[in-house]
Amino acid sequence: MLYEMLTGARVALQRRRMPSRKLEQIVSRCLEEDPARRWQSAAELQHQLASIAPSRRATRVAVASAAVLALSAAAAYVVLHRAPKLTDRDTIVIAEFTNTTGDPVFDDTLRQGLAVQLQQSPFLSLISDARIRKTMALMNLPGDARLTSDIAQGVCARTASAAILEGSIASLGSQYVLGLRAKNCTTGDVLADEQAQAARKEEVLSALSHIAVRFRTRVGESLATIEKHSTPLEEATTPSLEALKAYSAAWRGLISEGPVRAQPLFQRATEIDPDFAMAHAQVGFGYSIVGESALARPSTRKAFELRKRASDVERFYIDTLYDRDFTGNLERERRTLESWAESYPRDARPHGLVGGLALTSTGQYELSIAEADKAIALDPELTPAYVNKALNQVFLNRIDEALLTVGRAAERKLQGGEWLAVIPYFVAYLKGADGELRRSAAIARKNPAAEDIMSHLEALAMARSGRLHEARSMAAMPVEIAQRSGRRERAGLFAAATAVWEAFYGNAAAARHSATRALDLGRGREVDYAAAFALALAGDLPQSRALAEDLARQFPEDTFVQFMYLPTLRALFALSTHDSAAAIQALQTASRYDLALGGVGFTGRFGGLYPVYVRGLAYLAAQQPTAAAAEFRRILDHGSIVLVDPMDAMARLQLARALVLSGETAKAKSAYDDLFTLWKDADPGIPMVNEARAEYAKLP
Repeated sequence: MLYEMLTGARVALQRRRMPSRKLEQIVSRCLEEDPARRWQSAAELQHQLASIAPSRRATRVAVASAAVLALSAAAAYVVLHRAPKLTDRDTIVIAEFTNTTGDPVFDDTLRQGLAVQLQQSPFLSLISDARIRKTMALMNLPGDARLTSDIAQGVCARTASAAILEGSIASLGSQYVLGLRAKNCTTGDVLADEQAQAARKEEVLSALSHIAVRFRTRVGESLATIEKHSTPLEEATTPSLEALKAYSAAWRGLISEGPVRAQPLFQRATEIDPDFAMAHAQVGFGYSIVGESALARPSTRKAFELRKRASDVERFYIDTLYDRDFTGNLERERRTLESWAESYPRDARPHGLVGGLALTSTGQYELSIAEADKAIALDPELTPAYVNKALNQVFLNRIDEALLTVGRAAERKLQGGEWLAVIPYFVAYLKGADGELRRSAAIARKNPAAEDIMSHLEALAMARSGRLHEARSMAAMPVEIAQRSGRRERAGLFAAATAVWEAFYGNAAAARHSATRALDLGRGREVDYAAAFALALAGDLPQSRALAEDLARQFPEDTFVQFMYLPTLRALFALSTHDSAAAIQALQTASRYDLALGGVGFTGRFGGLYPVYVRGLAYLAAQQPTAAAAEFRRILDHGSIVLVDPMDAMARLQLARALVLSGETAKAKSAYDDLFTLWKDADPGIPMVNEARAEYAKLP
């Protein structure tokens, strides 16, 4: 009989029926021809056998015989039908847990806890919740539909995943029983089936950790990686089910409605458990991505202080945010992300993050595109990777490639927030296609996520072309929109941009007014720098110096502050005292980042290449016009980085002046002609425009 069970052949001989009806049912199930209808684990079988109370010796013998038979069958089934292992290319879909306890605290919470546990594995790869929700939409299901086993099966098939995980929790008296079953989503074969008991509610997360580790072992992960990356759930996240429930709800809100919906729920999780490191990290990141860097800093620092209460992958994330949004040490952030990618080769997030601020803002555009490609290969639904790639293609003037990248994101119906909406505007600008420029701007303004940034970009473009009256009216709109949504620092950055272009055009009083307003609206690293730059150009050296001192004190490790912002401001201070040599020397520190955007350029789309511009001014002051012209040409040669920043007009003017001083009259006339073409619709009576025309008129 054992041979027949091993080979799957039909049993030819008749067996004697068991004296107990229940025992007969157990044995009959052991002998089912269809493997899916047999007992799926020895533990399940033993539980059924233990439920039979043997009252007579014959029955006891029968039970013992049945147990031997059943366990032999189970052993044979395991040997010949051993669950296939997962590979390092497979992906998994986690369904919602079936909760029959009646306690809503377990709803969604256990699935989130299991995901946290399994994300510690460098071997496993989970389909992200964002991709799950998108796939459910393709299945004509509402975004908030519960991910039942049947729906998870459909998601598994559509995403070409290998398995679904089905979890359950039930009450057993005062105890709890947790179950976890992994099934091949094509064949239905059981890959793993685990159970654990918790004596009380407070021990449920610990039990969940145990079955998650056993699952990882069962599906083929090496013991070495399990031992290295298996922080218990109550240590990796929180021992509080209530805090984890709030955290889970925040993630659902983040995916469905964005950071505004998620933020109060992440904050609620930190209130329930003040030592919940990842909840603090998400609060910080939530503020950061909407431009509120000052609000992000306390939460980011708190998460870093609590990072020992996190798993390895969570610590990588927390360390990344700490250097990205608190210290500003982007070189260390990059090293952290490289270690993260090496430790978790199936995780797209480190590639997506390093391709963003860490590389893009420091001018490493080719590397950023390469990292974006890696992220997309690992997770084709990772929207920020498409944004990073397209933006960097724009900065490298590969505008057709940028449109293709945006098109790929659109084909996948990815929602890219503000940047996927405005990239077509940048492309139209670089092509000089005025009609397409207006159309793309109108489309972007209809996107709530892009309305303020699009109005801001249009104001910059108007200022660049000398249409200052229109620019002032348009610039008021993004400030108002940001204020209305409670994003005060973002409003401050928009106001600071106005201060900068007013200062460029020599409107000192207007520049000082806008800078003061910016600082009143919302302080932050980029707001303070932009205001300080405008005030220095406008001649308010004391306040500009005070802002520079604050930046130096608050951000001693910050890449932007130490290598871009402070050198530029110190050069302006030196020029104010006619010390051109000191200005040139101050900018030596910034030379490695000459083609970088900095944080202000990354978030506000102005301020990039300002060190190059100020170095050109310093060379002019030092009576080195040839060197000055070379600096201003660098700016114009990289117009795809500068884009609509009014500094572009200033670079054209200063180039013309440098060429005059160097005796290159014909080239100077050509430079002035280019400038006047840009200023063809400039407001009448702008002193700087009139000065430029007078300078041109004096040329032989």
